[in-house]
Amino acid sequence: MKHVIIVGGGASGMMAAIFAADNGADVTLIDRNNKLGRKLYITGKGRCNVTNHCTIEEFIKEVPRNGKFLYSALHFLSPDQMIGFLKENGCDVVVERGRRVFPASGKASDITKALEKRIKELCVTVSKEERVESLVIQESIIIGVKLCSGAIIYSNAVVMATGGLSYPQTGSTGDGYTFLNKAGHSIIDTQPGLCALYTKELWPASLMGLSLTNVVLSVYKTGRRIYHSLGELMFTHKGLSGPLVLEASSYINAGCIDEYNISIDMKPGLTTELLEKRLMKDIKNSPNVSCHSILAKLLPNRLAGIILGLSGVDVNKKACQISRSERQDIIQLVKGITLSICQHASFEEAIITRGGVSVKEIDVQTMESKIVRGLYIVGELIDVDAHTGGYNLQIAFSTGAAAGYHAAF
Repeated sequence: MKHVIIVGGGASGMMAAIFAADNGADVTLIDRNNKLGRKLYITGKGRCNVTNHCTIEEFIKEVPRNGKFLYSALHFLSPDQMIGFLKENGCDVVVERGRRVFPASGKASDITKALEKRIKELCVTVSKEERVESLVIQESIIIGVKLCSGAIIYSNAVVMATGGLSYPQTGSTGDGYTFLNKAGHSIIDTQPGLCALYTKELWPASLMGLSLTNVVLSVYKTGRRIYHSLGELMFTHKGLSGPLVLEASSYINAGCIDEYNISIDMKPGLTTELLEKRLMKDIKNSPNVSCHSILAKLLPNRLAGIILGLSGVDVNKKACQISRSERQDIIQLVKGITLSICQHASFEEAIITRGGVSVKEIDVQTMESKIVRGLYIVGELIDVDAHTGGYNLQIAFSTGAAAGYHAAF
């Protein structure tokens, strides 16, 4: 019987253990925490957006980095199959807006319970509160792992599922990158992914907590638009957050962050011409009210004040006194207010890690290292990342399943 070690008890590690054991391997799952799936408990604000009910083709479109690498893994364990697995193991699911899949109970813990149930049925040896110090490799073949206690556990295969750098309080401290780099792998620069963005401008802080729905956010790099989408965002004490911003952050490289800026169209349903007609009509109907009152009919009160301030218009000025050029400045800001990005939020706040082990060094079908035989790399350790909506967890499950299966033979 082949012995397989899984390092890391998160989504990808648990799934790797299940598929390895289900295919006849003697499996040891090692995790540094006192319970498995710690990060799963906090995903989706405790509800766990476990996958997305979409086709594989639709899925790949939601992966801005190295999406094609995932074709084989997703065919091995598709979103539909993941849903079936959960139901078979006592966790019913519901599909919500955006095809997002959640446990029907609304409790993330039910996802972990379903995985642990199957792990127990397959008699996987689970070693909690145990840390791996290094990989044991001889002549480009992995033969086991060395624990921090000094003990060496020998095996025929090792699946690295230690996660990335996001939410380090759950144990994701980047150890896997260090181990794999020492084994000869290239690590593409890691940075926070699906996170808030900080701006050079200070005025967003005065709007902290204000959310805007049905706005269009565009990201530009050196003047060229690289992202454009409709959705919701929120102002924070340091810049912007919300679904649109988290997704947009996937397109912004921290290494050259000064090259990016963001434009927000607050009224995408109105062309510039229609917006001007709307303003003119409101001014005609209420010529003696303040220009702030006129703009507050279109935008939230606080935001209206910001727009007027940026356009240099006195908020108390009568609507009938607004000049054509002032009106044009206001319209330009409403249709495309610009912000300069200065920083991503930290790994403590990021949902995922961008970067990781180069996909060129991993077999696309098996997840086996092309550098060290018997070493498999899964989940957030790989240089792939997707938009929000359950895609990143499915990547973890699919790559873990493929690696566990192939490690067993």
